[in-house]
Amino acid sequence: MKLVPRSLLLAGSLASAIALASCSGSDAPAADAAAAETTTARPDEMEAGTAAASSPESIAALTETVAEATDEGAAASAILTALGGEHRSAGASARDTYRHPVETLGFFGIRPDMTVVEVWPGGGSAWYTEVLAPALNEGRLVAAGYSTASDGYFGRAATAYAAKLAADPEVYGNVTTLDYQDPATAALGADDSADAVLLFRLYHNAIGGESEDDIMADAFAALKPGGVLGVVQHRSPEDAPAEKDRRDGYVKESKVIADAEAAGFVLEARSEINANPDDTHEHEQGVWTLPPVLALCGDIEDEAEKMACSATWQAIGESDRMTLKFIKPMA
Repeated sequence: MKLVPRSLLLAGSLASAIALASCSGSDAPAADAAAAETTTARPDEMEAGTAAASSPESIAALTETVAEATDEGAAASAILTALGGEHRSAGASARDTYRHPVETLGFFGIRPDMTVVEVWPGGGSAWYTEVLAPALNEGRLVAAGYSTASDGYFGRAATAYAAKLAADPEVYGNVTTLDYQDPATAALGADDSADAVLLFRLYHNAIGGESEDDIMADAFAALKPGGVLGVVQHRSPEDAPAEKDRRDGYVKESKVIADAEAAGFVLEARSEINANPDDTHEHEQGVWTLPPVLALCGDIEDEAEKMACSATWQAIGESDRMTLKFIKPMA
C-alpha cells in the first residue's frame, strides 16, 4: 500500500472545495442541485451564501491554504524519498520507528528549498544528514561539525563524516561543512543566512562543555528573522538533579527553553512526537543503556546472555525525547 501524506489529501479536498465554491447555481453538480431543492432556506439566503463562497476573497483564502498544504506535501514526499534511498543502511532505517523523521521535520517546517544548519551531525553514521541532504533537493545543508585536525574521538568522527560525504556526491553534493568544534570562537555561518538550525540529541554535550549559551547565540545570529531553531533532546523529569551533576545524557525541557529564550528565541510549539513513556530515565549508563548503543550489553561474551540483554532494552526503545520549535522574531 502506497503511503499518501495527509497534506496531499488535504490539498485535493481543498482544491475540490475551490471548484465547487466557484460554481454558479446552474453549474453546480446534480447532487448539490437536488440538495438545494429540499432545503428550507429562502432563495435570498441561498444567493447570499453562494456569492460569499465564490467571492474573490474566499477563493483567494482557499487557494492560499491549498498552496500551503501542497508545500507540506512536497516536503513530506521529499523526506519519504530520502528515507527510501539506497544510500541508507538497514541499521539506519531501523531507527526510523523511534525518531519519526517525517513527523519531526514536518513539525519544524523543513522544506526542500531551505538552507538548513545541522549542528554536530556526528561521525560516519550521520543519521539525520542521510535524510536531510537528499530531502533538501532545492536547498542546501550546512554541517557544522568537528574539526578533522582534532585528536581522539572528535577527529575520528570528523574524518569519518568527511569520508561519508565524499563517497556519495550524488546524495551529499549539496552539503557544505564548517568547523564548529569550539562554539566560543566559531560561528554557524553568516548572519541571517539560514532558514533553520537543527540540534539533534546533542544538548547534553553542549552542557558538558559549557557551550550551550554560545550555541544558542550562534544559532540566533545565523538564522534569518522568522527562522526556526529545532531541538530534539533526551528529556529528564523536571524534578531530576541539575544536568551538570548527572552527565547521563538527559536534559530538562525547562533548561533548553530557558537557554533559548535567553538568546532571544520565542517558543512557538512543543510536540510529543519523540516521547517514550516506557523510558524510566534511570539507567546505569544513562541514555546509552538504551538502543542503539546498548552500553550494558557490549562486553557480555556469552551470546545468549548478550541477546537477552539486548532484548530487554530493545523492548523499551530509544530514549524519551522533547521536540521543541523556536522562532527568531521578525526584526
